[in-house]
Amino acid sequence: MQETRESLDAFIVATYDELRRLAARLRRDEPGQTLNPTALVNEAYLKLSASLSVMPASNLHFKRIAARAMRQVLVEAARRRNALKRGGDRPPVTLEDGLAATEVRSEDLLALDEALDELARFSPRQAQLVEYRYFAGLGSAETAELLGVSESTVLRDWRVARAWLANRLRSSP
Repeated sequence: MQETRESLDAFIVATYDELRRLAARLRRDEPGQTLNPTALVNEAYLKLSASLSVMPASNLHFKRIAARAMRQVLVEAARRRNALKRGGDRPPVTLEDGLAATEVRSEDLLALDEALDELARFSPRQAQLVEYRYFAGLGSAETAELLGVSESTVLRDWRVARAWLANRLRSSP
């Protein structure tokens, strides 16, 4: 177990700056965010260290796993914020106060997560591709390597997946 922890620590050290830049990009536009980029990377690390039984084979493989962990952390945080918005432990607020505190991005993230789960049911590769490109910030060449397909297939699938997700997100309530 100690060896696994040391290996995980080595991957974090090697990719920390890159993961933090990605986390900053993912978090940049959300109003009222409570999970800053450093906290996001740290939460992902805690999630990985608690559940990782097999060490990644490479930095690229680690980024793939880290992308999934960051997606899960962001979705959990969005769900907590939405639970608080629906009452949670807050006292009632006036309509004007509620409008000023609206956090549209967390709702968008939850809708994206739900749409990705739906996409994964009929096209797992496209769902993985979106996860790698959006949550891990991987380029088309790195994504192609992880998926074991050509870069042109990645570009084609990326266009299709984005169009499908845009349509799905527009039609969701």
